[in-house]
Amino acid sequence: MHFSNKLTAWYLQNRRSLPWRETKDPYAIWLSEIILQQTRVAQGLPYFEAFLHEFPTVFDLANAEEDKVMHLWQGLGYYSRARNLHATAKMVAFDYNGIFPNNSKELLKLKGVGEYTAAAIASFSYNEVIPVVDGNVFRVLARRFGINSDISTLTTKREFQALAASLIPKDSPALFNQAIMEFGALQCTPQSPDCTICPFQLECIAYQTNEVSSLPVKLSKTKVRDRHFDYLIFLDPNGNTQIQQRTKKDIWQQLYEFPLIESTTTELIDIKQQLTSLFPNLAIKQIELCNTDPIIHKLSHQKLHIRFWKIHTETALNNSSSIEELQKIGFPIVIHNFINNNLIDL
Repeated sequence: MHFSNKLTAWYLQNRRSLPWRETKDPYAIWLSEIILQQTRVAQGLPYFEAFLHEFPTVFDLANAEEDKVMHLWQGLGYYSRARNLHATAKMVAFDYNGIFPNNSKELLKLKGVGEYTAAAIASFSYNEVIPVVDGNVFRVLARRFGINSDISTLTTKREFQALAASLIPKDSPALFNQAIMEFGALQCTPQSPDCTICPFQLECIAYQTNEVSSLPVKLSKTKVRDRHFDYLIFLDPNGNTQIQQRTKKDIWQQLYEFPLIESTTTELIDIKQQLTSLFPNLAIKQIELCNTDPIIHKLSHQKLHIRFWKIHTETALNNSSSIEELQKIGFPIVIHNFINNNLIDL
């Protein structure tokens, strides 16, 4: 209990005021947890507020058009989270009569809800005595207790869950879980934590053995794949353009983009030859390369090299969209930014 008492005392003095901490509503807590996966609090907070404003209940989210959900998610990345969010909202609304399951075991049946998210909802909404183990918790426990096991393995994850379970007080599991995650986010940070003000300084094994910077241990590395995208922004005499939806199982699934040429090299493509081959009946007036140096857009496992081309046509485009309409459609953030910086007010 010494660990949990020190931890919660620190938390009560240092905690941030965040809207999902002021409620027991499982819908709001679930929404916050999905948004904050792979996302910093500062970035995720405006999205949480926007989603709650647009969809105040799980029924509102369930009945929303997918394009509207994806547009609201635009910029958060990991777009499968948004699709799972929408699917789970439908499941809760229509199969569970709008009531979220009240335990982690049943919550795991929801799409996009893994062990961490299920434990978080069950703990924060229903006070289930179950540890919530995320990256912050791994870091705090690894340093405080000097654990050198590789956290990328399932065996180590179970080791940390067991340790956290042995520390969690049965009368206040939600408080403990919030406290240890907040401690990792604010005090026991990944880089250069200020150990001089840490309440665990004297008993922290990593601090005593000068291993703070090397813990936790994560040995596996995700191989990064390079991809080369050339986007074709067709602009006709009416100021309209063409877009398409990414429907294949790949990055940005269900989001929209401009016609795309994907190549295997950073070398500048022969755009005239490509256009003649792909669009033989298109009357082209002018071609403009918007960026000679590719825009680098990094994903968790891919590095995209992106160029944008403006292709002015002499005749009107079929199946076209106005520039104004693009503002209501969900694009990957790199394309959204290009539209705002290069096409608006054309």
